[in-house]
Amino acid sequence: MAWNPDTYNKFKAERFMPFYDCLNLVNIRPAMQVIDLGCGTGELTRKLADTLPKAQVLGIDSSEEMLNDSVAFTNEAVKFELRSIEEQVNRPAQWDLVFSNAAIQWVDNHHELIPKIVSIIKPNGQLVIQLPNQNQNLSNQLLDILADEAPFNTALHGWKRKSPVLDIEAYAQMLFENGSKEMTVFEKIYPLVLKDADALFDWVSGTALLPYLERLEAQTKEHFIAEYKTRLRSRFGGSPVFYPFKRIIMEARF
Repeated sequence: MAWNPDTYNKFKAERFMPFYDCLNLVNIRPAMQVIDLGCGTGELTRKLADTLPKAQVLGIDSSEEMLNDSVAFTNEAVKFELRSIEEQVNRPAQWDLVFSNAAIQWVDNHHELIPKIVSIIKPNGQLVIQLPNQNQNLSNQLLDILADEAPFNTALHGWKRKSPVLDIEAYAQMLFENGSKEMTVFEKIYPLVLKDADALFDWVSGTALLPYLERLEAQTKEHFIAEYKTRLRSRFGGSPVFYPFKRIIMEARF
């Protein structure tokens, strides 16, 4: 997908909140080898590295647009490489900490992905992941409904994005089956208080809306946007808008 760092960072403060919750779960040890899967612009990767004494941290991302901003966050402890999560988890490198903030929801088949991620963690290492619970968030549900309706289902050739996100029980079971000795797995609501429904549209436009717009021609794309905005306004009338954004956080030690 063609990510836009400016659009994504429009709600930087709100998007950073779960990162700090994840950071609080990290078992800090000196001189760790750390990888950040789906690092985006690298700003949070740098914050992670700054917290870990004498660590070497690698951030990887498949978006060239996002990684263009990572130059500002590179130093002797932090570097970045253009690579997908799927490619990285098939490499033999071993890590003391595998960290991922709001990224693995874009990778299919979590029943296969989670064991592969665990396989690149060293003995006594740790996994810390945060991802939006897409199936439970209304903004995603409204997109799915709209994609099923005419004329959009025809324009999309019947396609709609099937989220790979599982429930927290499934993640806990996979962590156990793959050797976790300790774990913390939970869902948390991060309240978004926005000016109005159009501001909520702006929030979604930086992430979940992207794969739909990529598949639509110009006129149909504008129609899709207009109809989606209408439905958000119908569901979230008035000002301010309160949106309970649900995210899953998991931490495990091996």
